[in-house]
Amino acid sequence: MKQIDNNKDWDVIVIGGGATGLGVALDSATRGYSTLLLEQSDFAKGTSSRSTKLIHGGVRYLAQGNIDLVKEGLYERGLLLKNASHLVNNQSFILPTYNWWDTFVYTISLKTYDFLSGKLSFGKSVRISKKDAAFRLSTLKKEHLKGGIVYHDGQFDDARLAINMAQTAIEHGAAVLNYFGVTQLQNDVKGKVYGVNAVDNESHKAYAFKAKVVINATGVFADNIQQMDNKDAKNTVRPSQGIHLVLDRSFLPGKDAIMIPKTADGRVLFLVPWHNRVVVGTTDTLLNSHSLEPKPLETEIDFVLETANAYLNKKLARSNVLSVFAGLRPLAAPKDASEKTKEISRSHKVIVSESGLITITGGKWTTYRKMAQDTINKGISLGKLPNRKCQTKHISIHGAGGSADDTDHLYVYGTDQKHIKRLIERSSNLGEKLHGRLEFLKAEVVWAVQNEMARTVEDVLARRVRILFLDAKAARAVAPVVAEILASHLAKDDAWKQSQIDEFIKLTAQYIL
Repeated sequence: MKQIDNNKDWDVIVIGGGATGLGVALDSATRGYSTLLLEQSDFAKGTSSRSTKLIHGGVRYLAQGNIDLVKEGLYERGLLLKNASHLVNNQSFILPTYNWWDTFVYTISLKTYDFLSGKLSFGKSVRISKKDAAFRLSTLKKEHLKGGIVYHDGQFDDARLAINMAQTAIEHGAAVLNYFGVTQLQNDVKGKVYGVNAVDNESHKAYAFKAKVVINATGVFADNIQQMDNKDAKNTVRPSQGIHLVLDRSFLPGKDAIMIPKTADGRVLFLVPWHNRVVVGTTDTLLNSHSLEPKPLETEIDFVLETANAYLNKKLARSNVLSVFAGLRPLAAPKDASEKTKEISRSHKVIVSESGLITITGGKWTTYRKMAQDTINKGISLGKLPNRKCQTKHISIHGAGGSADDTDHLYVYGTDQKHIKRLIERSSNLGEKLHGRLEFLKAEVVWAVQNEMARTVEDVLARRVRILFLDAKAARAVAPVVAEILASHLAKDDAWKQSQIDEFIKLTAQYIL
C-alpha cells in the first residue's frame, strides 16, 4: 500500500483485474510506464476464471471464414506455451466422425488450422481409424463411428495464469490491487478524463489518483465504466453465458480431449482433461444483465448433459457432476437483435470516448497479450504516452520454467513449487491434505495468503487452489480449515472467520447439482 500512498500520479491506470486488465498492466509496466491496476473484487473473479480452460485459435471460427482471428489466436497460443510453460500444455483432441463427408470436411479444416499455426504449431492433425478412436476414447459411443481426427491445441489453468500475470506485473513495477473499486472518473473543465476516485473495499479508505491514460478493461462491466464517463453512452457489450460441468476422470480416462463439432445450438462441445478431472462445456445463452457470480440455468445444464450423453457410452447423470460453473463472454453488442452470439466476432475492439477514456472490449483469453498491446499502442497514438515498444512477446510469466506435467498437482506453481515444499519442511503439518479425497495441501493456503494476494476463503478455494471448480461439496467441507489458516495470517477475529465460512457455504450452493 506504500506504493499508492506515496504516489497519486500515474502514467496508466487500468480498471479491471481479469485477463484483459492484467495483460494491459503487464504490457504497460514492461514498457516502463508507471502503472496502477484496480480490481473491485478478486483477480479473475468473473469471466477469466470460468473459461473452457483452452488456449486456442478457435477451430469454429474457420467455418465463419474469420482467418485473421484464427491466425492471431494460434500465434498467441504459441507465445503462451513458451512464456507460461508451467500452466499451458499441448493437449491432443480427437474429433470423432460418424460419416465420410464429415471426415473429409473436418480433415480439410484441421489441416488448414495446422497451416495457419506456422512455426508455432503444436503438432500436425492426423486421421485415425475407428479402432484407434475407440481405443483412445474408451467412453465414446462406437455405433456408426467411422474414425476420428487428432489435432492439437492448448490447455491451461485460467485463474492461476491470472494470478501469475499479476505477480509478473508487480515484478516489473506495477501496483496491482484487488478489492479496490473505482467509484468515479475525474474530468477536467474540458471534460477530459485525468484520473479516478477509488475506495479500498477492506479499509473503506477513499483515494484519488491521476493518470495520463485511464483504461477501462472490465469485460462484461465495460458499459458501467463507460456510463460513468458519459451517462448517455450506449451499451457496447452484450453478455453471453457459457456453463461447464466438471466430472471425475472415469468419463474420459485417457489423455485425449474430445471435440464435438456439432451441437443443437450450433456451437462445439468440449470434454477436456483438467486437474485430473474432466471439464465439459459450453453453452451460449444471450443475457440482458451481467453479474460477478452468474448462475447456470437449468436448461443449460440439461443441454450439456444431453449433448454429452449422445456421444458417451458411460451414462452421465446430474449426480455425477462434481461442480457446475457459469461464465460470461463480453461480446460486442449485436446491431441486429436476432443475431446469434455464436456468429458475433470474438475479435477485440479498442474504443476511445470523447473524454479520452480508452475501453478494450471483446477478445478471449488466448489473445489477451495482443489486446493489451493494441490498447497501450492506442494510448501512444493519442499522444498521451511516450512511444516505447511492446516487450511482452518474450516476457516470461511468473512461475515459468517449470513443466506443465500434471503427475504432481503442485506443477501449477512452476518455479514456486520449491518454496511450497520448503514451507512443508519447516512446518510438517502444512503437508497435510485439506480433504481426504483431494490432493491439495494446507501449505497451498499459506502460500496463497502470503504470496498470491488471497484475502478470502473464496479467493483461495475458487481461484488459487481451484477446489470450488473441481469438487464443490469438498470445497464446502474444507471452508472452516481454510478460514482458520487465513484468520491466523491476516490477524482476523472469530467473527470474521465465521462470516467467511457462512458466505462461502452460501456461494457453493450454485456450484452443486
